[in-house]
Amino acid sequence: MNNIVLRKEVQERLDEIKEADIVVGIPSYNNAPTIGHVVRAVQAGLAKYFPYKKAVLVNSDGGSTDGTMEAVQNETIEDFQSILITHRVGPFIKITTPYHGVPGKGSAFRTIFGIAKTLNAKACAVVDSDLRSITPEWIDLLLSPVIDGGYDYVAPYYLRHKYDGTITNSIIYPLTRALYGKRIRQPIGGDFGFSGELASFYLTKDVWDTDVARYGIDIWMTTTAIANNFKVCQSFLGAKIHDAKEPSADLSEMLHQVVGSAFDLMETYEDIWKAVRISERVPTFGFQFSVGLEPVSVNLDRMIDKFKLGAKELCSVWEVFVPKKVLDFLCEVKELSRDDFRIPDTLWAEIIYAFAIACHKKLLNKEHLLKSLTPLYLGRTASFVMETWDSSAAEVEERIEKLCNSFENKKDFLLKNWDK
Repeated sequence: MNNIVLRKEVQERLDEIKEADIVVGIPSYNNAPTIGHVVRAVQAGLAKYFPYKKAVLVNSDGGSTDGTMEAVQNETIEDFQSILITHRVGPFIKITTPYHGVPGKGSAFRTIFGIAKTLNAKACAVVDSDLRSITPEWIDLLLSPVIDGGYDYVAPYYLRHKYDGTITNSIIYPLTRALYGKRIRQPIGGDFGFSGELASFYLTKDVWDTDVARYGIDIWMTTTAIANNFKVCQSFLGAKIHDAKEPSADLSEMLHQVVGSAFDLMETYEDIWKAVRISERVPTFGFQFSVGLEPVSVNLDRMIDKFKLGAKELCSVWEVFVPKKVLDFLCEVKELSRDDFRIPDTLWAEIIYAFAIACHKKLLNKEHLLKSLTPLYLGRTASFVMETWDSSAAEVEERIEKLCNSFENKKDFLLKNWDK
């Protein structure tokens, strides 16, 4: 199975099962408090929407010590009438297995892809183990476009608090859209549907010792699907409520790995993104509605202080590759008061492209270079928060749309300087 190591008892279980129509994977690491709800939602969704399909749930675990795997095995739905299921419900097959390889979500996904291939699954989905808002309908919305619509990749489309998912909103969504031309709103959402064919394709790629094996798996899956012309869409899932992090929390490692993976993919698919000039909508499934969202606390002073400290200590790093006019602006803005502190969209797009070009040209050690992005990201996030403090969710989406347009309009800067 593409060098994926499985315990003997798991391999024997797969030999017994032989084949499956659907595989649903749940990667986990110490998620005992939340994973039971996720397992029940998956089981109810499979029973309600795919009662005649042979389905297997795979929990791929990173060495939990809090009873996560036991929680998966013990969780079950006793009363199917309570969720309006009156037909016969067949046995629910569950496999729990520790994954091997580099610690991280990507290694967990690799094991799920391998089991899907072994079972010759036609459709697959993965969902996060810390979800508190997942419902049985998510399983339908992630799998039906594959089973009934012939799509290969289903990205999630959630409602999130305006300050949740700031790496997505400020970097990954506008960058991915400008590069590859597909408006997939949550390219690193964490919950996806995909065909068995695409799962097998993922396994052929030699990326499992890189950042893809850690936090980079989500952007890698999305980009790989788009760049290789798999049929992509997105499904509206409602609210995503999970263990959200305050934007100024220690996100440096995640930022480094996610953005680093996006930049690595620019090398892999250089010929493809260079040819893309406009972006287009992708088909979106699911009934869209408004929903209340849990607030995300924001510490503006801490973000601005970290930006100012970075601007003081890292100017000698940034001046190697950041355009002088941008650097001059950053030096000016660090002297401004909190009320006047702003980093405009066009400037932010130019900064991200400058980092991508510097990585491409290997102007500095990649890890040091990407970690120097953290204070800039915090400064940009603080600027965005102050600008949208009184904005509704719809108004914030309009602001993100303007940011995306800036990334698309500034793409000429990227193209002009990439090989210069």
